[in-house]
Amino acid sequence: MAVSKVIELNLENGNPTVETAITTLKNALSTYKRQGYKAAIIIHGYGSSGVGGAIKPAVRKILGETSLSGLVRSVAYGEQWSFKKKEILTLCPALSDYERRLSGNAGVTVVILKA
Repeated sequence: MAVSKVIELNLENGNPTVETAITTLKNALSTYKRQGYKAAIIIHGYGSSGVGGAIKPAVRKILGETSLSGLVRSVAYGEQWSFKKKEILTLCPALSDYERRLSGNAGVTVVILKA
């Protein structure tokens, strides 16, 4: 049985603009799919103001768009983890190693990539 590969992408590094973060996300997901990764943990943060930042909603919006339908199989937000955990772990069991960091974390989004 092949090991499910999981990778993390920190979109907060360097305090990028929303546009830069989205470009980085799109390029990275495409690369990860080619490299055989099954899941990507996107770290977008919640926002330093405590009321949410601009990257988080932009990431979540773009992940739902049809332009990424060839890459993205499923998405789970950190705060949804307890509700989507069973489904997501069925698709990528290796994510169980990250569960403590995912559960309830509004600053992350898990992306299951298409094979």
